[in-house]
Amino acid sequence: MASVTTEDIKSELDTFNIAFNNDTVDKSKCQPSLLFVVLIFVNIIYFINSLSIYLSIYIYLSIYLCSSKDQLLLTLDNLDQFEHEILNKKKKPKGSSKGSQFNKTRDINSIQELIRAEEEEESMLDSYSTPAKGSQKRALTTPEHPQSKRGVAQLPSPSLLLSPASFSPSATPSQKYGMRGGRGEVVSSFGAVQGPRWTGKGQSSVRVEMLEGGENSLISSYKYMFQRLRDVRDVLTEKIEELGEELRSHFNIEEFSAVSLPVQDSITVLGQVCCDSNGKLNAQSVLLEAGQEQGGRQVPVDLSELKEFSLFPGQVVVMEGMNPSGEKFVATKLYEGIPLPFHCPPEVKQEMNEVSEPVMVVMTCGPYTPSESLTYDPLIDLITIINKDRPDVCILLGPFVDSKHEQIEKNQVTETFETIFKRCVDSIVEGTKGSGCRLVFVPSQRDVHHHYIYPQPPFNLSNLSKDDSAQVTLAPDPCTLLISNVTFGLTSTDILFHMGAEEISCGTGTERFTRIMKHMLTQRSYYPLYPPAEEVNMDYDKFQQFSQMNLTPDILIVPSELRYFIKDVIGCVCVNPGRLTKGQVGGTYGRLLIQPNPVLVEGKRVSPCIAGQVVKI
Repeated sequence: MASVTTEDIKSELDTFNIAFNNDTVDKSKCQPSLLFVVLIFVNIIYFINSLSIYLSIYIYLSIYLCSSKDQLLLTLDNLDQFEHEILNKKKKPKGSSKGSQFNKTRDINSIQELIRAEEEEESMLDSYSTPAKGSQKRALTTPEHPQSKRGVAQLPSPSLLLSPASFSPSATPSQKYGMRGGRGEVVSSFGAVQGPRWTGKGQSSVRVEMLEGGENSLISSYKYMFQRLRDVRDVLTEKIEELGEELRSHFNIEEFSAVSLPVQDSITVLGQVCCDSNGKLNAQSVLLEAGQEQGGRQVPVDLSELKEFSLFPGQVVVMEGMNPSGEKFVATKLYEGIPLPFHCPPEVKQEMNEVSEPVMVVMTCGPYTPSESLTYDPLIDLITIINKDRPDVCILLGPFVDSKHEQIEKNQVTETFETIFKRCVDSIVEGTKGSGCRLVFVPSQRDVHHHYIYPQPPFNLSNLSKDDSAQVTLAPDPCTLLISNVTFGLTSTDILFHMGAEEISCGTGTERFTRIMKHMLTQRSYYPLYPPAEEVNMDYDKFQQFSQMNLTPDILIVPSELRYFIKDVIGCVCVNPGRLTKGQVGGTYGRLLIQPNPVLVEGKRVSPCIAGQVVKI
């Protein structure tokens, strides 16, 4: 490109009959020519050839000149000052192509990539730079884990990927959620909560794995609902026989009699509790359905002779009583179920990298948006809490894209559900990367983009990088996890609500949640209710393989719409952390401190759960 001299600029100004010298020139008399000169100056320095860019700078300078109250001196010195103060702010980012980067429209993902590349460049420069005088000396070595000075909490993921503007038509955050009170208030506690500090170490060495892998773990999707009624019947019959054999051996029962056999003496029968209609179970509608070995018939049960009982449809029970006519069984004694033993980890030698300090586990359940808005403000608040408290493990249960959300039900979203879900996952992974927290994602049947089946396969996150995959564990619903040799039973299905609507009791003197938790542990199932709730699509072939408990978990997490709690039930710490949002306002989440590698004290098992809390978001 030919050089442009001062004489060339003066010649151009002569076209407009304006002199160019070191004297001041009135802005009102030379504004068009001034813009022309400045644009020539810009063209010389920045080699701008695009007409659209040329016009854009012309409009920008017009606004700049009109907003100035003082006279503008058209001198070379002022042009240099203008270049220094204004044009330097418009320089292109390094590595961008000439011209095309200015015309390219930036979406959220491209902006995130640019900022991430900038942070990596800053991190690498900081790692290799020489420290300033007076600062602490550091070795000039290659950084293993470079981190940005901006800090984890200021990463662009939560604010950019979950921007309200990206969820049309809801671009306004929830006012009720923003005005909520009681943030950080502890609403339920367990154990010695005064002693330990509720901050973790972000220990990346904490092991998180499925208790059983390979064929014994549901780790991929499957073809479901290809089942016959005969197959369902076989699964239920096998469940009756297996639990019946455990009860017979434990209570030293010689044999079971047929429930429909008319006898005058007391007999012991085995069967499954049923309802005589499609309505809710009550004391007058209880039926006992025997297994195939006991005749397989259904007989009404009279509960008037029982002093206490707690029953629900699908419960396998053993009863003593009489059936004089063969048409109604009068129960006089009810045998309760037996829980499975706890996990006994093998003795592991203490190694240098083995975690010996208490492990902090945070658990939370969706939905992660208020009911009237698709803004993920509660999720952003959760990411902030993770970065502040630095838990070792965070268990996130669905729904992430709630099928019951009003705007999703009315199809008032402009993006696919999968895109919204990936944005949520990317925000969580990127936003917590510097905290050292291990993430566990568990799906829900309310996740509109995932399989509507129980048991539910894990999410498929093929877009995760290799480093992110090491931080993330994808678990099915339900599942049993092993975290530092402590077993966690998880299910995102609201079994508390479903069983609470069907269970009946009399004279037990125990609280309802405790009874339901005990039923789950003694029935050895994550979903012992039969028939299931209408919203649960049960595949009984997979249910038999992956929804039964192989042991009693140390900690059982059962999020529900019902009131939160944390309590010990026959040695198992059961937690309902609630949901992160309740309608238009904030909800709750749970946190636990556990002792890794449980031990026996004087031959007795000690619960690995040191303390637990349910906290308002």
